[in-house]
Amino acid sequence: MRQLGLWVARVGVGFVRACVVVVVSMLVPAVWAAAVALGIWWGAGNPWSWVAPLVLVCVGTLAASRPVCRMVRFLVARWTATAIPAGYRQAGPVTRMSTGYWWNGFSYERTRRDALLDQKWRVRWTDPANWRDVRFTGIVPLTAGVVATVPPVGVAAAVLGFGRPGVAARLVGALGLVVAVASAPYAWRLVEPVAVRFLRPSPAMVLADRVEELTGQRADATVAQAAEIRRIERDLHDGAQARLVALGLSLATAEKLMETDPERAKALMRDARVGATASLAELRELIRGISPPVLNERGLVDAVRALALDIALDVAVSADGRLTLDPPIESAVYFGIAELLTNAVRHAHASRARVCLARDETDLVVEVEDDGRGGAEEQAGGGLAGLRRRLAVFDGTLEITSPPGGPTRVRMALPCESL
Repeated sequence: MRQLGLWVARVGVGFVRACVVVVVSMLVPAVWAAAVALGIWWGAGNPWSWVAPLVLVCVGTLAASRPVCRMVRFLVARWTATAIPAGYRQAGPVTRMSTGYWWNGFSYERTRRDALLDQKWRVRWTDPANWRDVRFTGIVPLTAGVVATVPPVGVAAAVLGFGRPGVAARLVGALGLVVAVASAPYAWRLVEPVAVRFLRPSPAMVLADRVEELTGQRADATVAQAAEIRRIERDLHDGAQARLVALGLSLATAEKLMETDPERAKALMRDARVGATASLAELRELIRGISPPVLNERGLVDAVRALALDIALDVAVSADGRLTLDPPIESAVYFGIAELLTNAVRHAHASRARVCLARDETDLVVEVEDDGRGGAEEQAGGGLAGLRRRLAVFDGTLEITSPPGGPTRVRMALPCESL
């Protein structure tokens, strides 16, 4: 009985999905049919009567192709868990120049609105994915659409056959019902291979996207490097450099007062010693911010354990043995963990956290979880966005799961052959 119920459910779900595939795949052909009907209604013998239907076909196809393809991707991902990358070109940033004009990557415009509008249409019409979508809207009705019509046509034949008298009509109705029931669980499945074959980005599109991604990563790395250099210069100028200048002045004054006022000279020497100690501490702190000595001496795992001891949290660190990584990757992972633990204390008000470093074939996977209040969101210019850019330089990924009320779980994955 249970098997019968599962089979009936499969038939019902398959029939509904087949109907959805028919509707989605036939949207563009419906536009073509409407254009033909309009031309015939205006007068099939008059050539000028077909101008408006031709325009309707062109405009309707271009306007409906991208929504249809997005719907097909959504259905395939929802039904089969097969994600098909869209491969559409993304618009770049719009920046205002010193002249007051706005640059959108193609031309200068007087206002930001004009720059965005011009950029939108330029990106849309120069995107090779448009013609891929148009091609797909012509292929899918003749492949997946035709096959998906079998169950609805079988049901229609059954209704018409059983609704008419006569043995022949009843045989037609029974045959239609059998065909509909037998094909319903499978008729919609052709949409997946067709979509994967004709909707995925071409190698040229993938290469172009990769070039754009690497260009953006290089720009981010350059900006981050310049910001880090400015931070180091500022810390040296405002901290250690100012103290060293004061130290030199104190020593020069003490040298002049050594014979005339020894007590005052001794006081200046004591102050100079305190200033030298403070300068040394600031320089050590600055060096730890650039490259922690424990990271260079003891490796990533021990450095994370030492970091956990300095955080105002109960942090549990687990690792798959000793991980041997390239120094740039070690530094990125270390400072990423430090950023996440700092957020857990400062923003999430957590009491406990867990850090897990593990191997995943050729990837390094780092999971940081805390019991804070959750609700962490990635914002432009924020710490999480900076962490994502830092990992993207190494083709790493960042996944954030932080529902309101917690817990917050962050997963960092970096492809690394040095494991």
